[in-house]
Amino acid sequence: MKLLFGFILILFVFAISCQNKGAEPLNSTLSLDSLLLKYPDSVNLLVKHGELALTNFKYDIAIADAAKAFRLDSSRLDTRMLYADAICNNPAIQNADITKAQFHYQKLIKKEPKNIRALVGMAMTYTLRQDFDNSFKYINRALKINPRYRNAYVLKGSNYRMLGNTKLAISSYETAVQQDPNFYGGYLMLGALYQYEKDPICIQYYTTASQLQPNNPDCLYALAYAKEIFGQENDAKMIYRKMIRIDSTYYEAYFQLGYIKQFTDIDLDSALYFYNAALDIEPRHIESNHNIGLIYEDKKDISKALLSYAKVLKYNPEFKLTLERVAVLKKRR
Repeated sequence: MKLLFGFILILFVFAISCQNKGAEPLNSTLSLDSLLLKYPDSVNLLVKHGELALTNFKYDIAIADAAKAFRLDSSRLDTRMLYADAICNNPAIQNADITKAQFHYQKLIKKEPKNIRALVGMAMTYTLRQDFDNSFKYINRALKINPRYRNAYVLKGSNYRMLGNTKLAISSYETAVQQDPNFYGGYLMLGALYQYEKDPICIQYYTTASQLQPNNPDCLYALAYAKEIFGQENDAKMIYRKMIRIDSTYYEAYFQLGYIKQFTDIDLDSALYFYNAALDIEPRHIESNHNIGLIYEDKKDISKALLSYAKVLKYNPEFKLTLERVAVLKKRR
């Protein structure tokens, strides 16, 4: 089974608020996208659009907006801040990007030494380089200015997690959600940590996250998967089906339904149906192809089993579980 929400424990989630000053009057009936088509060089609109993209993890849009806004007016602090944050939150960030982000955060801090968003941003650049001493230094500077700044505790928790101190990581994330009880990302992080510790209390945290985001399939997936591994398969199946109603392309939900059908309900035909549904969306999904191979083994159809395993090895020639099954089947022939 796939590792759940590895990204939750790696990415540092920052909810960025828009603070546009002197913005031109907006027609409330028009979307930001429509307004940008009408005013493509409006720095205020670009910043607002970029901030929204950043909070929704749409990094390609955020960096495009940020780069254009900064190019149009590099003297504004909000354009530089958005640009630095967009660079720093990009999952594909490179070492040169970190250096660039540090340059912009340094400019911001020099201009505004008590800018806590810039201080935590600078801390994040050091975290990305695993320089935790300097990261904590900037985090603590931010917390001296505002002891209730949620994002500082988020990054602090991520630092402790990377250092292997689960207890302090949990404590920091707990403090983050205390500052902002509506911060669903914090509950996901806590759930993931407790899940890693094999503690079923993770279900409570995932439940809170899904209550805050009832139509967010990622939150629902976290809750469903936790219920599945802690023996609440029927609840898990209902949530996976809800996910599919919300997002019919979420192939992992089909896979998990297939997994339960195969290994808990021992209903191989239904399992095949769900695995094939997952593969219709993502043909390269290794786990679905591997488990289909297992099903055909149980059905004594070795040719089809080997065909499924061949699909796995086409995409991942080193997939250990499949290599082991292929070796066993070849010995039988």
